[in-house]
Amino acid sequence: MISEYSLVVSLLIPLIATFVLPALKPRVATWISALSFLIPMVVILALLLTLQEFEVPILALNAPIGDFYLLSDPISNAFGFTVCLVSAMVALYSLPYMKHRFEEMVEAGEIKDITWEFRKYWFLYNLYAVSMLWLVYAGNLILLYIFLEISLLASFLLIYMYGYGNRQWVGILYFVWTHIAGVLALLGFLMVGFSNQTLALHSLSTIGFLPWLLIFLGMVVKLPGLGPHIWLPWAHAEAPTPVSALLSPLTVGLAGYVLLRVYLVDPSFIVEYRDVIIAYAIISSVYAGFSVFKQKDYKRLLAYSTVSQMGYVLIAICLGSYGLIGVVIQYMSHAFGKSILFMTAGAIIATFHGLRDVAKMGGMHEYVPTIANAALIGFMTLSGILTIGMFGEFYILAGLTKVYGFNLTVILAVVLVFIISGLYSFYTMKIIYYGQPAGYEKPRFSKLLDFPLYVIAFFSVAFIFPPLSTALLSGMKILLGIGGGMP
Repeated sequence: MISEYSLVVSLLIPLIATFVLPALKPRVATWISALSFLIPMVVILALLLTLQEFEVPILALNAPIGDFYLLSDPISNAFGFTVCLVSAMVALYSLPYMKHRFEEMVEAGEIKDITWEFRKYWFLYNLYAVSMLWLVYAGNLILLYIFLEISLLASFLLIYMYGYGNRQWVGILYFVWTHIAGVLALLGFLMVGFSNQTLALHSLSTIGFLPWLLIFLGMVVKLPGLGPHIWLPWAHAEAPTPVSALLSPLTVGLAGYVLLRVYLVDPSFIVEYRDVIIAYAIISSVYAGFSVFKQKDYKRLLAYSTVSQMGYVLIAICLGSYGLIGVVIQYMSHAFGKSILFMTAGAIIATFHGLRDVAKMGGMHEYVPTIANAALIGFMTLSGILTIGMFGEFYILAGLTKVYGFNLTVILAVVLVFIISGLYSFYTMKIIYYGQPAGYEKPRFSKLLDFPLYVIAFFSVAFIFPPLSTALLSGMKILLGIGGGMP
């Protein structure tokens, strides 16, 4: 059994590392950053396997704030494991990629000292990743909001300083939209706090219509859904690729985590407006899925895929206990698959002198077979083929039949969403990695541009087999009371 002390210490390690990394040389900082997330990942994995749940008190405050504490349960641990794994692997990937990016910036006269830029980068990178890790263990809505805002600020600075194109404008666009999301959620949280006289999750009893609406709208902006999605293709495409590999897989999906936690307190809003939300989510996913086919920039293509995949989360949150399992697994599968895919895009950018146009990438398997094979696993994960993604789709369909019975209209609409994901995934594989080679020379590149992708891919496949699959699903079924009458 893993003690509460072990979890707290493991969560403190990447936080402490954040302030140590700027004093280290870039290569040493890379490995320390990765290790600082691998240690809590192992502890969290042990918590998952042993189905442990507990709370760790931090601070008791007066109403309407309430208790600050860490909440460890199968949901937090599933999200926490995912954050740690992806953050550790992207940290390794960052060394060769950001070296390439800094060299470009030196040639352009935008920076002078690569070592100094690495110091700033590692501080902001670890701060960004560790804020997401602490967010999923926060047992108080205000504490959760604080970590949400820290992650926003750190990611904004990384885009603003090291992005591509008109990066300052893109950074501000990203900051404004995601700050709108945060403010809407904060207003909802404060209303919850005053009505319940606490913001501690274990003491909340009801969430009124207006606070639920504000929180929901804020998270739709952050996911994002159709309409508010306009910021996401810009931010994902122009961010430095390691940031894209955290931003799309981890950060936007945490909106689903917030909605899930609020739902577990009071599902009334979601139950009341279930049909409207599902219709919106389906439209959002279908629109974004077809938009993928029109994109010429590899990273923008993946950004629209994120909008499509986040529709899964909105569908799943409406489908009771089975759907909530689908939310968690969809977060994991999207994080695994999309982090792999963004890193494949970055590997091509770093190896082929900024190549991003998919029309110029024919037959890339001929030149970078390890990158191409990793991309295949990434797209399989998004499509739910022989990876953890297939469990996500299964539980979404199980929730649909539980809530709607065998309503063919609803089931076929959601199945259409799944099919579109598969179509654009393998369409993209074909145009980028197969077909007539584009005539490039076969490059040599750092193993840190492909090895981390396969570590993530390993877990994407491993979670469909015992003991990982049985522990993950058993823990959530116990927590969510499958068969216990949740709406």
